[in-house]
Amino acid sequence: MRLIALLLILSATPAWAQAPVRQTQEDDYTRYELLAPGTGQFRILYEVTATTAGAPYFFNVIRKGSVATDERVIDAATGQPLKWEVVSGAQARAEGHPTADVDAEWIKVYLARRVPTDGEGRVIIDKTYKDDKSYYREGDTIVFDRSLGIRRNSIVLPAGYHLVSCNVPSQVLSTPDGRVMVSFMNTGAAAAPLVIKARPGLAPFVPALPTARGPETTTTLPSQASRLQERSRQDREIVYFLNDPATSSFSLYHDYTESRPGVAHYFNVVRPGSRVSNPSARNLDTGETLKVETLTGAALKARNLDAGEPVAANGDVVVISFPGIREGQSTRLRIAETYTDSGRYQVQGDEFLWDRAFGRPRNTVVLPAGWTVVASSIPGTISTDGDGRQRLYFENNRPDEIQVLVRARRVTASPGR
Repeated sequence: MRLIALLLILSATPAWAQAPVRQTQEDDYTRYELLAPGTGQFRILYEVTATTAGAPYFFNVIRKGSVATDERVIDAATGQPLKWEVVSGAQARAEGHPTADVDAEWIKVYLARRVPTDGEGRVIIDKTYKDDKSYYREGDTIVFDRSLGIRRNSIVLPAGYHLVSCNVPSQVLSTPDGRVMVSFMNTGAAAAPLVIKARPGLAPFVPALPTARGPETTTTLPSQASRLQERSRQDREIVYFLNDPATSSFSLYHDYTESRPGVAHYFNVVRPGSRVSNPSARNLDTGETLKVETLTGAALKARNLDAGEPVAANGDVVVISFPGIREGQSTRLRIAETYTDSGRYQVQGDEFLWDRAFGRPRNTVVLPAGWTVVASSIPGTISTDGDGRQRLYFENNRPDEIQVLVRARRVTASPGR
């Protein structure tokens, strides 16, 4: 009887509470704003997504050697503040992060809701660090010297400072108030050993007027704005699951965050030559299933819906509907579909060919079971899923498309296996 009672208790206890599982997260992005030179202080805005299903908390380490102040935590979906506290590494281990460093302190974030199954919990942690070893002066030069393990980062210089050097390939952009910003995606396997140097003397910022006339040029202010978007901040990602090559079909899901007030639809215009089936969508913040329709261009026009690009009358558009976005809030969407495209996914002899342009910064291709890559035109990382399917990950830190050509061949069993 005691054994039965114990089993009943365990079965009624949430999985996360029975035995802490390793905390999982993704979509990490960090913005460092360097404060007054000589203070050794910099503000950190850390965006991260908790992905451990059922987890009520998220733990963020306070880096050793840094003193944290002015902390606050925000739920990215609602824009509302979240409860948090500083705890020991031992407590972090006991409450959901079993691999936490026991010699470090951690910010324990009380999530707005438990992470839903097949969903996420998006958090923004705002804090100020003082670290004289990472941010210091050498005469009139300021130096930011810090190993960055997060893969997507930006560093904003103090007002009036201009960039002298940066040792990691980066975009150089300007903030709306004219400060210089360095932004990069680290596509390597190790932490980026970033060293930035800057000096005072940057001329005052004077915004350009869109109506100002100058020498004739094709580089207009609107075209500059589209080309000078911060690539590392872009949050769209896509995963392709290739089906049997003989079918020329593949399933996919792509995630993106909508934050424009008033927007209540997502439009996916189907490429010419492709056929779409089984579309579905989910609000990742809540786990809620969303309404999905496949409309022709003519039906779209009849309902006064604008896809944001021209659509042929007989073309197909997948339309996702969700509650309109309110000011200061956002929604993380996951759209799933199955495509058939014999022009870009086909069998050629004993191999298959996959040839597709990727416009998003983060792209994954999962090969069919029993197949392995033998050629890839674009550098990427390669791994194997738990079910034995090979996974190719392509990270594009440029603000343009990459044309990915992959060839794969079947794997035969090794002798003795």
